[in-house]
Amino acid sequence: MAGGSTAVEARSIDMIPPGERHGHPRGQFTLWFGANAQITAIVDGALAVVFGADAFWAIVGLLVGNVLGGAVMALHSAQGPKLGLPQMISSRAQFGVYGAVIPLALVILMYVGFASTGTVLSGQAINLMLGVDTPAVGILIFGAATALLAILGYKYIHALGRIATVLGLAGFLYLTVAVVTKFDVTQVMMVKGFEWPTFLTAIALGAGWQLTFGPYVADYSRYLPADTSERKTFWYTFAGSVGGAQWAMTLGALAGGLSAAKLGGDFLKNQVGYMGDLAGGGLIAIFIYLMIVTGKLTVNCLNAYGAFMCGVTISTAVNRRDTVSKAVRIAFIVAVIGASVLIALFASKDFLNLFKNFVLLLLMVFTPWSVINLVDYYKISRDRLDIPALYNPDGRYGRWNAAALVSYGIGVVIQVPFLAQSLYTGPVTKLLGGADISWLVGIVATLAIYYPWAKATNRAPAASIYPDRPLEVPAPAAVKG
Repeated sequence: MAGGSTAVEARSIDMIPPGERHGHPRGQFTLWFGANAQITAIVDGALAVVFGADAFWAIVGLLVGNVLGGAVMALHSAQGPKLGLPQMISSRAQFGVYGAVIPLALVILMYVGFASTGTVLSGQAINLMLGVDTPAVGILIFGAATALLAILGYKYIHALGRIATVLGLAGFLYLTVAVVTKFDVTQVMMVKGFEWPTFLTAIALGAGWQLTFGPYVADYSRYLPADTSERKTFWYTFAGSVGGAQWAMTLGALAGGLSAAKLGGDFLKNQVGYMGDLAGGGLIAIFIYLMIVTGKLTVNCLNAYGAFMCGVTISTAVNRRDTVSKAVRIAFIVAVIGASVLIALFASKDFLNLFKNFVLLLLMVFTPWSVINLVDYYKISRDRLDIPALYNPDGRYGRWNAAALVSYGIGVVIQVPFLAQSLYTGPVTKLLGGADISWLVGIVATLAIYYPWAKATNRAPAASIYPDRPLEVPAPAAVKG
């Protein structure tokens, strides 16, 4: 898309060469604030209260989880400018060209799951704006908008993030004022005593929310100039993601507490309609619904775009290509959005409980992956990569890397006795009174196994090796950060 045209983004899983880098890391703030200050994060915050926590301790626990998970997420983002690579392509350096497919398949399922939940909520908001009762109307409209923007790619997703940030700041400020002025929130704060099980669940919900961005966060920082400060990239990403998520989750914890105490409507049964009623109806409610749709559109585009990148990463592990056609890009994104729309159309009514278990299950799966990726980048390879070898199963990184795959497998399996799910509660969890510490166990186990093994079998070159042929495909037109 040279010359500022509106063509579909040309780059995919290939490295972004220095001449095509642009932007400022502050663009990461607007993107990630817009992606987090949205209705699903409100629901995530409410879950901490719905499943037993006092609103005050839920907010504190969510903050701890967001800070811990947000730090990990931002460390992934800081890799983008240096490497110029999609996040999951760089993970081939740890798992091997074929081995990286295993977590990638799980990542795609995650994207589809989050996209479907977002489509359900956004469809409700669109229907309320249009005054229609047929769920399929809003769902299909939202699905079409998501597909269009995800196909256009990086530049347009960043632009949408800026719009979502402005709308989110205005809308969330209004809703926050409405909550504290219309209701006595002290009636749901410090009502219950401190309980470790529910507090740890709140931490897990916050951390899980942030960690699920890890597999694609660098996709949106990889166009930044290679000399961009890692520190600035980290802090802009961290501030946007944690700030947007914590604000939304705090609002959700208060709404959930008020609803549970029967003081302010029924948020648990109608999350989107509750926000419109809280705004006072009329044009203000329409604005809130628009804010909900815009925020969800931002993160759903991230999900669809990320699923495309992961799908291409899987396919190119076999065909050894480092680019794909625009037709393939469009077909894959449409397929992902189509799947999420179908799931949304037939979604279970038990939305809150299913969503809580979905987030906690993802935390179990992606915590070990983040440990392996970050330990390798910051402690083993120290950002030295053989870029051509990432696309060659016979190259430096090989097809499979036992150190990463075994550590990842153990890191996931060892968490099972510590799980607290509706379908399964681990025996250790029962002894702990229902406290879910599975992800903490996964971090410790993965780190203990992977670090010494990877250090002893380090495959990193002495200095980064770059492609020896020019990359001639034009990148998106430059956008100011």
